[in-house]
Amino acid sequence: MSLEVGQMAPAFEAKIETGETVKLSDYKGKKVVLYFYPKDATPGCTAQACNLRDNYDTLLKAGFVVLGISSDAEKSHQKFIEKQSLPFSLIADTDLKVHEAYGTWVEKSMYGRKYMGTARTTFVIDEQGKIAEVIEKVDTKNHTAQILK
Repeated sequence: MSLEVGQMAPAFEAKIETGETVKLSDYKGKKVVLYFYPKDATPGCTAQACNLRDNYDTLLKAGFVVLGISSDAEKSHQKFIEKQSLPFSLIADTDLKVHEAYGTWVEKSMYGRKYMGTARTTFVIDEQGKIAEVIEKVDTKNHTAQILK
């Protein structure tokens, strides 16, 4: 199932790095950047997280809440946040429920080998909980510019 602009964003409930549970409905009335990425502390994922970190004040001023999400566990997220000084939370979707709801758990291929993994995708969700934008070709070094365009 692929989500499109104008559809309601799938509701979810999941744990962040602190073990606290968050729900999409917690952010009603705010614009949400929900970005799916493959793995903590890998080059592309670090570049993407640092670009969002370095432009975080700009995103806040534009009214955005930023949430990263991967299949990594809470402990991995804690280390990643500490090492990179990330000012936003990361969701630990270890059971892949949120990935599946958003269609980001997909078959990938590397060197002819097929495997399941995260499609790097960002969903911009408006104040009413509708999908305002889907960014599938993420530029990890200039991601904030993609979001704000």
